[in-house]
Parts: sequence; structure tokens; C-alpha cells
Amino acid sequence: MTNKIKSERAKMNITQQDLANRIGVSRQTINSIEANRYIPSTVLAIKISNLFNTTVNEIFQLEGDE
Repeated sequence: MTNKIKSERAKMNITQQDLANRIGVSRQTINSIEANRYIPSTVLAIKISNLFNTTVNEIFQLEGDE
């Protein structure tokens, strides 16, 4: 699974810590998700997509999906 969290954060000009605080997780969790070392739960994925005002499918994509 790949994601666009880093680019979405850049658009909003927020840090990993800012994002973590807004959705109630640690900065390390955000770092691990961005580095594709951790796949977030459905609830966490929805929180992230809601914060970025987009869909889960726009943020997270299965590898090989076009």
C-alpha cells in the first residue's frame, strides 16, 4: 500500500506532529504510515482522509492499482 500523506501535509503546511495531534496518534505512527511500514486501521485512514478533505482512496492506494 502506498499513500500521499506527505504531499497532503505539504499542501496544508503541517508537520507530522501537527497531523498526529489533530487525529490523536503519535508522530511515530504518522512517520511509519508515510514510510509504508505501518498500514493504518480503517478508522485511522478515515480520520486522515477527513482531515485532508478527500477520500480514503485518494490518500491510500494498493500497490498495482491504477
